[in-house]
Formats: sequence, structure tokens, C-alpha cells
Amino acid sequence: MSIEIKAPTFPESIADGTVATWHKKPGEPVERDELIVDIETDKVVLEVVAPANGTIKNIIKDEGEVILSDEVIAIFEEGDVAAAAPAAEEKPAAAEAAADSDDDGDAVAGPAARKLAAEKGINLSDVKGTGKGGRVTKEDVQNFTKAAPAAAPAPAAAPAPAAALPAGERVEKRVPMTRLRATIAKRLVDAQQNAAMLTTYNEVNMKPVMDLRKTYKDQFEKAHGVKLGFMSFFVKAATEALKRFPAVNASLDGNDMVYHGYQDVGVAVSTERGLVVPILRDTDSMGLAEIESTIGDFAKRGRDGKLGIEDMQGGTFTITNGGIFGSLMSTPILNPPQTAIMGMHKIQERPMAVNGQVVILPMMYLALSYDHRMIDGKEAVQFLVTIKELLEDPARMLLDI
Repeated sequence: MSIEIKAPTFPESIADGTVATWHKKPGEPVERDELIVDIETDKVVLEVVAPANGTIKNIIKDEGEVILSDEVIAIFEEGDVAAAAPAAEEKPAAAEAAADSDDDGDAVAGPAARKLAAEKGINLSDVKGTGKGGRVTKEDVQNFTKAAPAAAPAPAAAPAPAAALPAGERVEKRVPMTRLRATIAKRLVDAQQNAAMLTTYNEVNMKPVMDLRKTYKDQFEKAHGVKLGFMSFFVKAATEALKRFPAVNASLDGNDMVYHGYQDVGVAVSTERGLVVPILRDTDSMGLAEIESTIGDFAKRGRDGKLGIEDMQGGTFTITNGGIFGSLMSTPILNPPQTAIMGMHKIQERPMAVNGQVVILPMMYLALSYDHRMIDGKEAVQFLVTIKELLEDPARMLLDI
């Protein structure tokens, strides 16, 4: 029975998709629920699985073609997988037999013998085969080479002028930009062109958070089953600061300023396909353990390409951490329609003046990029100072001061 394989139903925010990779070829046995094709959209990669045991009869949409929601992309033939397997197994044997019969003259030789003979310029019909049925082996070709008389040296040709060649290979590879990468690029360019973007910087002493983490990390992991990282502290500090400065938690919709009465913080996750920003919902009601667990789940699903569209829709503020790659300072780009994004960086020990004394402290630069149309410089600076104060005295987050 033939079954139509259709593209997934795309949400309203996604107009179309692209066939990324066919994992099965026509005629190849497929089991029920086995992955057969990846569909790449502007936000995520969607997987299409086999509806039953059988084979793909015909592929209608090849890799790279644009498809619409619920469009037919292939015809599937339902049937027994085991019945299709022998036919597939017969092809290598036939190919091997054809290769064996493809010889020089009447000589029968294996691939290794024919390759060596071609390299040495030897006609296989001149070589006596010692293999089964008179088959010429690689050793026969080697022995023939040793026994053959040395050819008279050819007269030396006039040396050709040496061409100036660059040292080493100069390889170029042209790869089409993936749909996700193209969308990211477009959004970043739009953000720079359409927003009055400005960045303010500050630095935070990470020693209090590091000491707190060192003291309680074992108990925390034992109690909650998840490791205590730094990101949860930044998410909680940002959430508190967002409540104090609503403009940083707002967005622009045309000429309207939309103030959100909740905090949905996006955390940028780097994947092989590009940067994605899954959203932590209602972070004001989340504890450190829940934040760490959710971020860990996002990171794992992001690497596996399992993040759903619903995981990345919305968001009122974004945090990106270039420090995990060693970045000491950077200028993050806005994630429209949000009006601000905070960048974390590498923790670096630096000499700092404390009460007239030089002390070595683990310091981190923080960057806040914001849309000056919505946020005044005073609010942006005070927002970042609030995060600095909360992190340098974590008890403030518990006491709400």
C-alpha cells in the first residue's frame, strides 16, 4: 500500500521549510518510526519518521528544495522490511563479479592487482596468475615487476621552465548557507540597521558567587540532582533587575512600547547549526535548581537538534555567555523585538584596588546592549549596576534588597 509522506505542519510564524537531509534512499528498507528526512526551518530542524515498515518508493522533493506546510515530499510503500533486504544485498556481489571480469585481455585479476598493474604500466595478460582458477594476484604483479628486465633509460628531455606554484594545497569549499544560519544573519543585520543600539559595560567580582558555589555545590547536587553553575545566578540577578527596570524587559511593536509583566529569559545556546535562544519561562518563580536543570536540558537538546519551535518563541530578555569560549569582552547584538541583551564573559584574575590594597580577584566583564529608543542610558547603567551588586552580595537576591 502506498502512503504519502508529508512535510510537518508548520506554525503560523514559519512560512516554509527546506529539505535538509534524506537519511533513506528509494528502495532501502525502513522500519516504522525510523528517521527518514530532516526538514530545516527558520528556527529548528524537524524530523520526519517512517509511518510503517517498508521502503521509500519515490522522492518528490530533493535536498535543498523549499517545501510548504503539509506538502507531499515522498511516496512510501508499506511492506515487509525483510523482503527488501536480500535484493539490496545482491548488488555488492554482482558489482564484485563485474569488477573481477573487467580485466586486461583474458586475465582475471582482483582490484589490488589491477591497480598495481596500472601504476607500473603492466599488461595483465603478460602476467601468469597463481591464484585460484589462474587469477592474477597482487603478488603476481609484484613478482613480474621484479623479474622484468630494466628498461633502457630514455634520453633526457630539455628541462621545462619551472612554474611558480604556491606551497601546499589551496583548497576552497563552497557550501550553501543553511536556512537557520541565513535567518540568524538576517535578524542580526536587521537589529543593527533598525535599532539605536548602544552598549554599556561594567565588571563584577565573582569571588562571592564562587565561594558560595564551592561551599554548597556538593550538597546542592545531592539534593537536586543537578550541578550548581554560574548561569543560574545570572538569570536570577537579571530577573530581579528586570523587575526594577521594566523598560529593559519591554519590547517595541511599531510605535508602541510593550511592557511585560513577566520575565521570560532567553539563554543563547551554540549548536553545530548555529546559535539558538531557548526561553526560560517565568524565571521569577524558578529556583536555582530548576534553572540549571532546564538550561542543561536545552543544551543537550540543542546539540541533538531536538529543540522545538515552542522552546524558542517569545522571550523578554536574553543572556549570552561568550566566556565559555574564552571571550574577555564583546558587544552582543540585540535579539529583536527585545530591547536589551546581556553578555557574560570569561572570569579572569586581575589585580584590583580594595580598601587601598592591591588584591587579586576573579573578575568578569559584563556588557549590556540596548535599544536607546526605548531605554535611556541612565536606566541601562543602573540595570547593570544592580546585577553587579546582586552578584557581589548574593544574599541580596534572597532578601530582595
